[in-house]
Amino acid sequence: MLPALFRLLSRLPLRWVHALGAALGWLTYLLSPTYRRTLRANLAQAGLNEPRLRRSAIAHAGRQGIEAAWLWQRPPSDIVDCVREAEPGCLATLLGERRPLLLLTPHLGSFEASAQYYATQPLAQARPMTVLFRPPRKEALRRLIGERARPGLLLAPASLAGVRMLMRALRSGHTAGILPDQVPSQGEGAWVTFFGRPAYTMTLPARLAAASGARIVFALCERLPAGRGYLLRLVPLPWKYTPRCPPRSCRYWKTG
Repeated sequence: MLPALFRLLSRLPLRWVHALGAALGWLTYLLSPTYRRTLRANLAQAGLNEPRLRRSAIAHAGRQGIEAAWLWQRPPSDIVDCVREAEPGCLATLLGERRPLLLLTPHLGSFEASAQYYATQPLAQARPMTVLFRPPRKEALRRLIGERARPGLLLAPASLAGVRMLMRALRSGHTAGILPDQVPSQGEGAWVTFFGRPAYTMTLPARLAAASGARIVFALCERLPAGRGYLLRLVPLPWKYTPRCPPRSCRYWKTG
């Protein structure tokens, strides 16, 4: 059932997929009191609880929920056609450097579009990106997520084995991709203040950069209106992480 739905969505124009996603976002918001309270509370905490922004957040959450079906199953030429860079040639320039690259793609805009666009780059064949993901329990979902992988885009499970894959990729001068705003497991993060509240935040990106000397770049793929595609913004971190000896207590460092 789910694979058939994904195939159906992948055959629709992107503007239809985004329109359907917006409708599903509103349906979820209206039918789930818990989701509605959480969304409104988070927007208020961030100082963004304006009606216009709230309506936009509801619609974009729905679009994010179903656009992966389109992005995973479309040919590379379609991905190239629907994604443009805010600074044309920026990604090619980053890939042309010898320094390993750590792309951080938070849940802002379409993180899936960022990864799929990376795989379309000519240099991605020589410098593939390994992305960390959490394997779902259902077999049908695992098969669907497997369709994310393309030449130039490799998948690594969110486990010690997956972290080792990321480290090997960076030490080989390749690229690693991480969603940095996910909650890490106990003992694998640090408590920091975020919008005035304590948030348990992963330290893996900083540790990988410290061990490999990778350049950290934020990748944000902004959805364009009316399903016209995406605008990719690449924001290099302005400071260089100084390598240091990692704490022995962090199991991520057992990469030998």
